[in-house]
Amino acid sequence: MKYAFAKRVRHLHSSAVRDILKVVNQQGVISFAGGLPDDELFPLEAMEDAFSRVFATGKKSMQYSETEGFLPLRELILERMGRKGIRSYSERNVLITTGSQQAIDLFSRVMFNPGDVVLTEDPTYLAALQVFESYEAEIVPVASDDEGMIPEDLEQKMKQHKPKCVYVVPTFSNPAGRVWSLERRKHLLNMAHKHHVLIFEDDPYGDIQFNQEETYVPLAAMDTGSHVLYTSTFSKTAVPALRTGWITGPFQVVRMMAQAKQANDLHSNSLSQQALYQLFTHHDMDGHIQRLIEVYRSRKDVMIKTLQGADIPGLRFVEPKGGMFLWAELDEAINTSLLIKEAVAKGMAYVPGEPFYAGVPKYNTLRLNFTHSTPEKIEKGIGIFADVVHKEMESVAMYT
Repeated sequence: MKYAFAKRVRHLHSSAVRDILKVVNQQGVISFAGGLPDDELFPLEAMEDAFSRVFATGKKSMQYSETEGFLPLRELILERMGRKGIRSYSERNVLITTGSQQAIDLFSRVMFNPGDVVLTEDPTYLAALQVFESYEAEIVPVASDDEGMIPEDLEQKMKQHKPKCVYVVPTFSNPAGRVWSLERRKHLLNMAHKHHVLIFEDDPYGDIQFNQEETYVPLAAMDTGSHVLYTSTFSKTAVPALRTGWITGPFQVVRMMAQAKQANDLHSNSLSQQALYQLFTHHDMDGHIQRLIEVYRSRKDVMIKTLQGADIPGLRFVEPKGGMFLWAELDEAINTSLLIKEAVAKGMAYVPGEPFYAGVPKYNTLRLNFTHSTPEKIEKGIGIFADVVHKEMESVAMYT
């Protein structure tokens, strides 16, 4: 039978990361591809206790819940955001979502008409690009460096394209691991106010900060509550299987997103929300997050040391100050999209940089995850990668 799909499905594409992970999981290779926390560090006993506490409250815990989410958890989120200086909102401004990915989708659903413009960093989070494309938004990349969007290009594209939204990951960005400077953050906020444009601030990795003495002020903490939507998730600090995130921002926008969510899934998993509340109120989750920071920082150090000792042609990267990823550039003769098949065959995997670009991609780039592998696997995997790159450079030299 020939199926008459809606026209919008032509904008749906499979995720490069998910496609690679399917192959990796089948072959058991050392994977730096997924954005995976280390499952060995999941707080299993604390989670068991949290769910036991939920069930002890009775059968009512298993009933349908309100779309906006479990109120005590929303209040806890407000308290934790307040530590970062985000204090312009009340519980009515907080919507619990099925991961922060749903927050991006709901926002796009209620805000974008076909052809509306969204400005992004370049490169940026590829799953956000997928969502924007699915709603037929026009994605315009803004030239970016290690401090964030370049002001001159941002201003020019604000004037030229009159965007509806600017999507950014200013703290430990995915994939580049960037931390925006305070000046660039202020500039973007000023431009948003001047041109009446919303900012969508995605902050899934903000708690995984390696240098605790530095301060990275969220855009939402610098705003009055009118121009910034802020989303985050418990996937990186608790466990991803709970699929619980949230978004906060101007009430009119959050309310419209809640109405769209009613039509989508009624509400996110209420048992997970209640368990998260019990987890954070009865267990030392701040201590748990500090443990994650220490382990992930040490693995990042191992990856950097191994990369530096591997003599990989043209290798360039900026050391991540937090998060889960290292973004690297190689010799311009290397196409990482073509090289991935050979790397997987040899026993390691990464994500080519190409799908992270909204504009013209740099084919010699790649993203490496350092949080899910042990130091021994990191050393072995980078060794395999270095061998694959060296052999590719030898092959290129033969034909030039």
